[in-house]
Amino acid sequence: MKYVIVIPDGCADDPQVSLGGKTPLQAANRPAMNAAAKMGMVGLSNNVPASLTPASDVATLSLFGYDPLVVYTGRAPLETVAMGIKLNPGDWAIRCNLVNVVDGVMKDFTAGHIANEDGKELINTLQEKLGGEVKSPSGKVLGVLEFHAGVSYRNILVYRSKEPAPFAKETKGQPPHDIPDKAVAPYLPSGPGCELLKEIMQKSQALFLDHKVNKKRIAEGHKPATQCWLWGMGVSPVLKKFADVHHVNGAIISAVDLVRGVGMLLGWNRIDVPTATGYLDTDYAAKGRYAIEAIKNHDLVCVHVEAPDEASHEGRVDAKIEALEQIDRHIVAPLMAVLPSYKDWRILISPDHRTPVQTRAHSHGAVPFVIAGTGILANGQETYDEVAAAASAVLFAKGHDLMKVFLQ
Repeated sequence: MKYVIVIPDGCADDPQVSLGGKTPLQAANRPAMNAAAKMGMVGLSNNVPASLTPASDVATLSLFGYDPLVVYTGRAPLETVAMGIKLNPGDWAIRCNLVNVVDGVMKDFTAGHIANEDGKELINTLQEKLGGEVKSPSGKVLGVLEFHAGVSYRNILVYRSKEPAPFAKETKGQPPHDIPDKAVAPYLPSGPGCELLKEIMQKSQALFLDHKVNKKRIAEGHKPATQCWLWGMGVSPVLKKFADVHHVNGAIISAVDLVRGVGMLLGWNRIDVPTATGYLDTDYAAKGRYAIEAIKNHDLVCVHVEAPDEASHEGRVDAKIEALEQIDRHIVAPLMAVLPSYKDWRILISPDHRTPVQTRAHSHGAVPFVIAGTGILANGQETYDEVAAAASAVLFAKGHDLMKVFLQ
């Protein structure tokens, strides 16, 4: 059996007045997704338990068949895997965004989608000025801070513990993408160890204020990175390998370190597409081609596309529709054309979580999925969208149960 998973990140949405009451998914021209719906099973899956923050870390684990209430330890530890950063017992990984905050308001959680080279230079400054030993008032070394540059605004801070770390499960940080145009003061880190995190964030403001990178960005008409924003903290998770659980080997195709990291933790091969960007300008066609090639040598291939989520965070309905149409045309359609050449095959199309355009933030709630292929009976839905899924009798209240049905 050949299995393919396509994740249009954050595609689930609400009806839009500007679209005559349709959702962006309904408004998009998506013949390949609808073809899968007509021949397969459409339903709803709740990937984010009510007690956890709606985000790709929790939702992706759930979509891949792992109960996040059992295995989730934080977002940043998942990203470190893809970045090649090893966490030792007692070490903590912390997401370190480069953001644009103006007059105490979160104006842009991406700092204008800062270029990799600009982001790296700013992170290097943080390492030079703030990295290194963390000492107690008596001078005892408690830990070591390491700043690691990632992709664009997405970076990592690692706290290497020499003594028990000051953080705990109760240490919380707010995802900056969920507070667009909001005052940041109520959303600063809280819980054990928060004072250290807030101190780093405050010091980064002074370091970035007159930084040459920001001077250059302003001169070029780009938004400066005004500070770092720390969140998503946690220790390294322990996950059973996907092949050990399901006896299926896999590959992950994504431009986002978080999703790459989850796949790699499961034992899947990481396949990088050089022209994939993790943004609206990603190379959809290349992702489709790489997926078709990968399925030749793997039992399962997962293709993740960040673009719909990014469009929602920017509040752009038109861009979200365009991204969904590109996914349908260049990824789903080619895969649907090739998969029947294998004796047995199945495809699962599902976002990880909801990201409504109106709020520009992730939200709780079930998302639509469709499974089509060998052994899957049609359940009467003609289209793949939120309304068709809600009309179906199929609902996975615990999203991690969906994978078992997909693979059975």
